[in-house]
Amino acid sequence: MVFSSLSLWFLGLLVSSLCLSSGNAASEEKIGYGYRLVSLEESALNGGSLIGYLKVKRSTSKYGPDIPNLRLFVKHENQERLRVQITDADNPRWEVPYNLLPRAPPPPLSETRKISSHFSLPSYPGSNLIFTFQPDPFSFAVTRKSTGETIFNTSGFDFVFKDQYIQISTQLPKTASLYGLGENTQPGGIRLKPNDPYTIYTTDISAINLNTDLYGSHPVYMDLRNSDGRVSTHGVLLLNSNGMDVFYKGNSLTYKIIGGLLDFYFFSGPGPLDVVDQYTALIGRPAPMPYWALGFHQCRWGYKNLSVVEGVVEGYKKANIPLDVIWNDDDHMDEAKDFTLDPINYPRPKLLEFLDQIHSQGMKYIVLIDPGIAVNSSYGVYQRGMEKDVFIKLDGQPYLAQVWPGPVYFPDFLNPNGVTWWVNEISLFHQLVPVDGLWIDMNEASNFCTGKCVIPTTHQCPDPKSTTPWVCCLDCKNLTNTRWDDPPYKINASGKSAPLGYNTIATSTTHYDGVLEYNAHSLYGFSQAIATHKALLGLDGKRPFILSRSSFVGSGSYAAHWTGDNKGTWEDLKYSISTVLNFGLFGMPMVGSDICGFYPAAVPLEELCNRWIELGAFYPFSRDHANFASPRQELYQWNSVAKSARNALGLRYKLLPYLYTLTHEAHLTGAPVARPVFYSFPEFTPSYGLSTQFLLGPGVMVSPVLEQGATSVKAMFPPGTWYNLFDMTKAVISKDASLITLDAPLNEVNVHVYQGTVLPMQRGGLISKEARQTPFTLVIAFPYGTDGAEAKGEVYVDEDERPEMTLVEGEATYVEFAANVKGKTVTVTSNVQMGKYSSSKGYMIEKMSVLGLQGKGKELAIEVDGVAMVNTSSVYFDHSGEVQDVGGGNKKGMLAEVGGLELPLGKSFSMSWKMEITE
Repeated sequence: MVFSSLSLWFLGLLVSSLCLSSGNAASEEKIGYGYRLVSLEESALNGGSLIGYLKVKRSTSKYGPDIPNLRLFVKHENQERLRVQITDADNPRWEVPYNLLPRAPPPPLSETRKISSHFSLPSYPGSNLIFTFQPDPFSFAVTRKSTGETIFNTSGFDFVFKDQYIQISTQLPKTASLYGLGENTQPGGIRLKPNDPYTIYTTDISAINLNTDLYGSHPVYMDLRNSDGRVSTHGVLLLNSNGMDVFYKGNSLTYKIIGGLLDFYFFSGPGPLDVVDQYTALIGRPAPMPYWALGFHQCRWGYKNLSVVEGVVEGYKKANIPLDVIWNDDDHMDEAKDFTLDPINYPRPKLLEFLDQIHSQGMKYIVLIDPGIAVNSSYGVYQRGMEKDVFIKLDGQPYLAQVWPGPVYFPDFLNPNGVTWWVNEISLFHQLVPVDGLWIDMNEASNFCTGKCVIPTTHQCPDPKSTTPWVCCLDCKNLTNTRWDDPPYKINASGKSAPLGYNTIATSTTHYDGVLEYNAHSLYGFSQAIATHKALLGLDGKRPFILSRSSFVGSGSYAAHWTGDNKGTWEDLKYSISTVLNFGLFGMPMVGSDICGFYPAAVPLEELCNRWIELGAFYPFSRDHANFASPRQELYQWNSVAKSARNALGLRYKLLPYLYTLTHEAHLTGAPVARPVFYSFPEFTPSYGLSTQFLLGPGVMVSPVLEQGATSVKAMFPPGTWYNLFDMTKAVISKDASLITLDAPLNEVNVHVYQGTVLPMQRGGLISKEARQTPFTLVIAFPYGTDGAEAKGEVYVDEDERPEMTLVEGEATYVEFAANVKGKTVTVTSNVQMGKYSSSKGYMIEKMSVLGLQGKGKELAIEVDGVAMVNTSSVYFDHSGEVQDVGGGNKKGMLAEVGGLELPLGKSFSMSWKMEITE
């Protein structure tokens, strides 16, 4: 509600006071009694904002004493974004460091500290959002200016602000569909389910654990509403790195946070893509990706020597399955120590010879590094770290933990010296091994032990004969004597209310400048990704590729992500879709799941791997990865899987120009590469919970088989015409939300392109370097049976290893395509920006495939830029008779192709041809 006068405020104050007094007797056990607003004024500070002060109404002791005075800071940071921050008015509190996540700081407390019984205004409107408030007990609301819709409203709920417990809630209407709040394996699909647990705290707990806090911390959600056909979407970020439980009840959402402050950002939308655009404008745009990163990747924990890796590369080559990147888990290391090589199994001369060979073909090589640095006085990385004093500390000494090499210390990436040391170690390693990217794993951070530990004197740690190196062998004792290790409120950590320091860094340890791990815990992987990105960027000026397991708000600006330790089951195959789609919302569009599963499962793998590569070929990040205990699952291990891989990856490699253009769009606007169907069709309400299909960009639908033994799939399509990209004479003509049964034999996956799309494709190949040199085809999809329609698309190409993904003459080209059909004439135009780069590479368009035209026909005349094409000896025209409507039988229509063209991609053109069409 927006106050029209201060009299309304007095009325609200009277009603609130009466309600409070009548409920006192029944509320003795309450955690808190809220706050009253004692002043609120507009301030010229920070370019105009609201500054207000709150005073606690009555303090309680549960979860600790209430903070007596709070400061309220409200600012419309731009037309689409509103910030509401509430913090201690008297003492600075922990917040996400501004050097890690750059953003506008609020005014210092010292500059605004004053109390008066004054309210200068009843509401605070911006261009799209309005902030309103109730003074006693204090609550606030955010409404949409255009419609009056309330998108956040804390009234009617307890507001509590203690040092280690903060609670705030918002009302939600029945029409709200919520998405986000991760990282979390959600068995119910992408739409949040009421009463499911949503705990946000970075934890090394496998992705096979459902509804549990996993590797990343992303306290952001998208709210999609459809009320009587009026669709609107907004986003809400609570920027806070402390652990929290979020309780979603359907009609409300409650945050319970164990530290920091309240720092809300509201994004007005109104569409899903608008929300992601506004969100990534704040947290940082997704990192540009090298072209080769969109190729297929192969990894396994258990490639025990270099000859095995060489055999894997050869296996893919012999099977004619595309492969761009070969990975090593920790097998290449000397006793699992970072930045080392096993001198026996990965001798440097032979490894360099292998890398020269694959690099000459255009392939790449990536290895893993963990943050834990082995405590070993003969180990140079450790020696230099000790000299620079870069490790996290407990009681003034480096904190001892255990990971794969045994006893380790953890670098502090909040320490400038720690970052400098890390950058130098990566540089030294790159001189040893010219890797093409880095995989930062175990960075939640993972610890095989818990508590305060010492190296044992009674037994070896690690035991070289042990077959379970993940079992703690240090001598440890629990830490429960501090309020940081044992806070008053227990979040549902690890899905079982485990201690905060369980199998991670103790929360009473300290980082640089006295920062507590209690506050900074969920930032660890984020800060490591920033340091690693800085290191790779400084090596040779190439575009970095980093894969990180742990993530936080803003991690997508530096790294890609995979969904962690899944299992080779049909359920995990299905769950992967929701997690991949969630990370698009989180600003990390380069994401995928371990194809065929990381952990072994007691199910036959062959059929599952067939179906998983058919899905995984269309993850933005496509990688097969397994652990040492799994059976070998490279895609060539079974003839049937190899066939499925050639089919699905064959299409992926033809679609590389489209996928790369989507990564460019993501870098500019945050738009996910893989996205839920409702992103492009927000008014199509049946898609709001659709988690078994997804879109690549705005117009390519992937409908995988997710059930064992199935040879068909029931799929849902928003209204319109969808053409099968494997056989363009097959189309789905959808009129409603009815499920359509699609044939899906073992080696086939259904991928469709939507009407109105101009889709750039190439011939494909076995390596992206080869595929991107082949000529282009434009697939032009009109609505079925049309004689008057339009389509559009674009393509972006560049020198993909340069750091920036910007449009610079001679380094990049961007082309917009527009097509239309009017009667018997089809016209296709291109508008080229910065065409010099494409011209220098000789990129050509060789064919146009036009879908949806009526009847049958043949070409009569072709014109380019208004001039009849004279030399047409190589040009051919073909059509494929009738188009099959999968949902309704054969219809009159055709796939018309004009081939043999030589149109430069780097030069604008207008091409048209007339056809003789018969019914």
